Amino acid sequence: MTTTATPGPAAAPARVGETVVEARGLTAGYAGTPAIHGIDLEVRAGEVVALLGANGAGKTTTLLALAGEVAPLAGTITFHGDSRRRRLHQRARQGLGFLTEERCVFMQLTGWQNLKLGRGRPEHALELFPELEEHLGKPVGLMSGGQQQMLALGRVLASEPRVLLADELSLGLAPMVVERLLTAVRAAADKGVAVILVEQHVRQALGIADRVHVLRRGRIVMSGAADDLRSPDGHGAETIAAHYLTGDADPS
Repeated sequence: MTTTATPGPAAAPARVGETVVEARGLTAGYAGTPAIHGIDLEVRAGEVVALLGANGAGKTTTLLALAGEVAPLAGTITFHGDSRRRRLHQRARQGLGFLTEERCVFMQLTGWQNLKLGRGRPEHALELFPELEEHLGKPVGLMSGGQQQMLALGRVLASEPRVLLADELSLGLAPMVVERLLTAVRAAADKGVAVILVEQHVRQALGIADRVHVLRRGRIVMSGAADDLRSPDGHGAETIAAHYLTGDADPS
């Protein structure tokens, strides 16, 4: 899936701590077959909520349902107090920024052209990732995977979204690039953005998250504050991984 959404005209920002996105009893899937069941979660302005789980646990389906790309089979999604069902482009107008697990860039266009397609100032993206500037004149297809992902994230954050859904930002990238990306996500939350992050690297996710939900077979099986799930001896990530990587997962 290559869907991406850039927010429309800026709405009034939510107050830090105010619930921006909420799901209650959310069940969703494909061709009438559920891939997630009874999901309850919320994300507030100014926080990062991490969704963790094995491949096929339902993380991507959860994001797609919240974004309006997959219609719920049951339950409700409330977005800025609006519980009506909305499509992805309508959510984007409400301030949603969505980065899917595939590169959300146009490979044949240059970096500058990609930035200009966003609704924010290209200069703001470069403030976040100044290392991109010398590469913006060439086609994005000639950039490294890390540069492409920084470009995609920078373009979305430059548009000042109210909500950011990010699916596997770090997939296949070097640790230094992953740190740059997640630092930018944390900084966006600190400025009031409500973030839901799907991340394969548990330790890195715990490092920037405020709260965590662990999915297994389409259901939330563990939730808590990230601080409570970290451990002084560094084994908190391993404990979570051991919990959710056991057993088979249903397709998402």
